[in-house]
Amino acid sequence: MNDAFLAIVNPAAGGGRCRKLVGAALECLRAGGVRLEVEETRAPGHAIELARNAYRRGYRRFLAVGGDGTSYEIVNGLFPEARGDENPTLGFLPLGTGNSFLRDFSDRGVDFALEALLAGRSQHCDVLRMSHKDGVIYYINLLSMGFAANVAAVRARRFQRYGQFGYVLAIFNGLARLERRAFPLRVDGGEIDQRRCLFLTFNNSKFTGGTMQIAPNAAVNDGLIEYVRWGAIGRLGLIKNLPTLYDGTHIQHPLAERNAVRRVDFYLDAPVDVMVDGEVLTLQCQRLDVLPAALNVVV
Repeated sequence: MNDAFLAIVNPAAGGGRCRKLVGAALECLRAGGVRLEVEETRAPGHAIELARNAYRRGYRRFLAVGGDGTSYEIVNGLFPEARGDENPTLGFLPLGTGNSFLRDFSDRGVDFALEALLAGRSQHCDVLRMSHKDGVIYYINLLSMGFAANVAAVRARRFQRYGQFGYVLAIFNGLARLERRAFPLRVDGGEIDQRRCLFLTFNNSKFTGGTMQIAPNAAVNDGLIEYVRWGAIGRLGLIKNLPTLYDGTHIQHPLAERNAVRRVDFYLDAPVDVMVDGEVLTLQCQRLDVLPAALNVVV
């Protein structure tokens, strides 16, 4: 086994910010005694290939250098191959745009990540597994469908070139359309829920979008999926309550529900847009479950 960290760097993360900052950050780690080897990604999905190949060569420690999308790809390179073997370890250097997972542990970003790596701190983390019509994906932050996923999809497809302002445009687009629909599902073997809703999220950690506390009761190592549902709220109600998505008090709204569950079965008749750890995908979801304590995270 190779005991060095393989740092998988997305130089394009954060609009190129990662490329400018990564050298100094990696040198800080090396100066502190952290053994590192470095690979750079060249295209979307490349980190999956790099992590998978490195795992097969005996690497068990990985460092995601970029944003949430970089760590998402590394996790999907490690699993399912890592099941049944020594748990892989994943550290973070949050040099991208969105770094939601680390926010559960600190709001100090890079400084906190460096301290954790230099101190060698780690803890167990669950991995959530979504089986869909065309395969399986894995994640450690959240998967959402409905309003939040629709906004992310519109931004990615129409307003990406406008940067952060593109997100504002996508929110206004979502408010104008305000689609509220059913996503038929069954939780832990209960009755099929076919109620219309604004959004659903299936969370392993608390935050999304960097600062939005969508699942304030989530814990990364409890072996459970934190399921948050917001019912068919109206346009004015949503606008009035948007700030509550940032402090987590939205779950107190009369139309909101949350529960900690072990399995979700979906009965979708077609693929839908989902946002998973900052990535926009179109999936016909079938089953969501948990791989308890399958990963070690450096935090």
